[in-house]
Amino acid sequence: MSQAGPVVVGLRANWRQFALLVLVNAFVGATVGVERGVLPLVAERDFQLTSQVAALSFLVSFGLVKALANLAAGRLSDRVGRKPLLVLGWLVGLPAPLLVAWAPSWGWVVAANLLLGTNQGLCWSTTVVMKIDLAGPRQRGLAMGLNEFAGYLAVSLAALAAGYVAAVTALRPQPFLLAEAFALAGLALSALLVRETHGHTRQKARLAGLPAPSPPFWQVFALASWRDRSLFSASQAGLVNNLNDGVAWGLFPLYFTAAGLDLQQVGFLAAIYPAVWSVAQLGTGALSDRLGRKWLIVGGMLIQGAALALVVALRGLWLWVGALALLGLGTALVYPTLLAAVADTAEPTWRASAVGVYRLWRDGGYVIGALLAGVLADRLGIPSAILAVAALTAASGLVVALCMVEMLVGEKEGHGGGLRRAINA
Repeated sequence: MSQAGPVVVGLRANWRQFALLVLVNAFVGATVGVERGVLPLVAERDFQLTSQVAALSFLVSFGLVKALANLAAGRLSDRVGRKPLLVLGWLVGLPAPLLVAWAPSWGWVVAANLLLGTNQGLCWSTTVVMKIDLAGPRQRGLAMGLNEFAGYLAVSLAALAAGYVAAVTALRPQPFLLAEAFALAGLALSALLVRETHGHTRQKARLAGLPAPSPPFWQVFALASWRDRSLFSASQAGLVNNLNDGVAWGLFPLYFTAAGLDLQQVGFLAAIYPAVWSVAQLGTGALSDRLGRKWLIVGGMLIQGAALALVVALRGLWLWVGALALLGLGTALVYPTLLAAVADTAEPTWRASAVGVYRLWRDGGYVIGALLAGVLADRLGIPSAILAVAALTAASGLVVALCMVEMLVGEKEGHGGGLRRAINA
């Protein structure tokens, strides 16, 4: 789809479509948020899984397929456009809540999370890329903050709602019917109202004098994974960030119930972390547009490491509320800023592909986190697993401090000469 006339970027010029995409991403977050509040307890109570590795197998399947879907979404959206992938993601995800709601065995839950991971990878990635298309370089951090705010506030509210519904009815099927309703709403909005933004990006590339074809995928993959030091540092930080998010998702409900909290209290705690994370991103994304990306990312990783350690060191509902709020703040400093840093560094013609590679590594953190946390929890106990991930998170922040190169605002659109040389080498 091409666009007539000059491209107009910015949130004000594109506010209607941008607001619609924010709403769509809220439904993406709400669909997965139901699981955060209740699924680890379903594993323990409905299916009597005692091994943490087995209980976290749903997170391995979710993270693996979401990471691969991110990669596919990034590359395919550069080739066929954004909207078809967004609609496809919703269609794939529709059966997932129903499969979990009436799963006769744990294998059905794992299979459902393959569909849910595909849904999350395709839908969340394409809404990210579409917002980058519309926002322009000077408001990119704000755009990513708004995107992640909507998604993770919805995660929080859905987790809270799922915990309440589970407490007054049952762990299944009622909470998962909420997720099905969210998925149906997201599909309707995406199919009927969202407009394609790919032509917007193509015209921006032409105006910037960039070559029309994007470079071969393997070159983009190598740049985003290890060849460019800024993209490498962003990818490893994203991986570790979601590694510790996987621990929060998979182990925190079990940790808190073992400490004597009831389902509503666990649902409340499950909502605190993504709630602070989401609301704080309204400020941190825009702040990164003014102060730069690097040191917000470093500070956020260090704060996350400290907060994870405090979850183990402290005991009591309200002390845990404080620790999880601190964890949410640290994640808010990191999450939209990493996406903006990747978008700053990549050229428009291969930006979606670079975002896809970054999100591959980032959501691969769920897989590594689930496996690492499961093994450590089985062998050393849940507190030791959380502390190990806290140390790893702080170390990742130091890698960013050593490797990432800050980019000035004027260099953020079509001036990545160093990367062009790397591609041509």
